[in-house]
Amino acid sequence: MVLFPSSGPRKALILALLLLTVSCSSGPRGEPTNELTVAAAADLTNAFEEIGREFQKATGTKVVFNFGSSGMLAKQIEQGAPFDLFAAANIDFVNQLEQKELIVRDTKKVYARGRLVLWTAQNSGIRIEKLSDLTLPEIKRVAIANPEHAPYGMAARQALERAGLWDAVKPKLVYGENIRQAMQYAQTGNVEVAIISLSLTTESDGHWLLVSDELHNPLDQALAVIKGAKNEAAARAFTDFVIGQSGQAIMKRYGFTLPR
Repeated sequence: MVLFPSSGPRKALILALLLLTVSCSSGPRGEPTNELTVAAAADLTNAFEEIGREFQKATGTKVVFNFGSSGMLAKQIEQGAPFDLFAAANIDFVNQLEQKELIVRDTKKVYARGRLVLWTAQNSGIRIEKLSDLTLPEIKRVAIANPEHAPYGMAARQALERAGLWDAVKPKLVYGENIRQAMQYAQTGNVEVAIISLSLTTESDGHWLLVSDELHNPLDQALAVIKGAKNEAAARAFTDFVIGQSGQAIMKRYGFTLPR
């Protein structure tokens, strides 16, 4: 054990170093002041990563994302996951958390409407011209996000059901944990077609075809600050950035329709 004098310059130096360490690593009550943790739907990956970079430039606050299916993220929040903000691909999941008093009520905002597409890899040799092409014999496997907890998977199932194609296509379905995984199945050749969000196609080399939005419920996407968030102020600021002019311009560029 090294003993330091109880007084004098060395004691003052040690105290100053301790205070500097604390001030750099935490804010009031030990809470981080320069980092925001966001649970975000998988369809937001490309758009939110860009928005996060722009937000950090504007505010100095780093945004750490946890992307996944909205349903799974909502369950994590119910179990106490330490997220500051939740951005879902379907407002229903935010409403469910609101009913359980797990969000800050005045922060719930609809920030975008998503679109569903059929996607094929450029080198697959497959070209889809209409939804019913999924029944063709050369289409042996079709990936969708799990409709049990992923909004785009739910929309894919609705579209197939309303088009009268569900029974024919169901045996071909391969379920991804979220739409990013569904897309990866098509990128790697494990399936011929993936039904995913338009937002994920903007930075891909594949081919896509819009699914009529009359075939499924609107993919109105909402976000909200989580009750007890460690960085509520930054979460509110990020929300304002997403629904503001800069954020909405980025969302539109990735294929999202702006809130109505």
